[in-house]
Amino acid sequence: MLPEHLRADVRTLWDYHDLRHAPRRSDVGIGLGSRDPGVAVHAAELFHAGCFPLIVFTGANAPTTVDRFPRGEAVHYREIALDLGVPDEAILVEPEARHTGENIAFTRRLLAERGIAVRTVTLVSRPYQQRRAYATAKRLWSEADVVCAAKSVSLEDYVAGSEEAERVIGMLVGETQRITAYAERGLTIPQRVPPGVERAFGRLVEAGFTQRLVTVRVDDH
Repeated sequence: MLPEHLRADVRTLWDYHDLRHAPRRSDVGIGLGSRDPGVAVHAAELFHAGCFPLIVFTGANAPTTVDRFPRGEAVHYREIALDLGVPDEAILVEPEARHTGENIAFTRRLLAERGIAVRTVTLVSRPYQQRRAYATAKRLWSEADVVCAAKSVSLEDYVAGSEEAERVIGMLVGETQRITAYAERGLTIPQRVPPGVERAFGRLVEAGFTQRLVTVRVDDH
């Protein structure tokens, strides 16, 4: 449950990272690996809705995911999608990516190796990863027409249904830092951070939600 005195600031960050892109037909859907099995579920839903004919699940493991997906994020995502009726031939697995930059770069390479032409892409991610995923893709795959998708869920339901509040708040704070930090280092395209978002971010950092803040290296995004 979200602490009441933090709720407004947490919601400000949550709303900022939700790009609210309209669903559309794309050449490929890319499910970005994470702790959240809802990414695979939503990718399967979009596939069945005719949004794309092919899904690439991408992701190895990270310290935050190895307990949940010991054989790799993409491998487990594929199994979830198969259980939801996505045909095996409509799924590719990219099992090596360790962060979002590699998710994009390695998926692009895999599709090129398979001779699959891609002009339009739907990135499927956690709700609060959309903005950074988009900014990363536009830097590393600038010619692709990219939209983002995430399961439509309220902040309260997401916290109650999948993660404890402290983890979600920490992730939101970390994602917000990365919007500016990664753009300054040329890892993502620049995006505006409104003053209200900056203030909410600062108050949550002061409240101690610093576990996902990073010292950025050029090979870690």
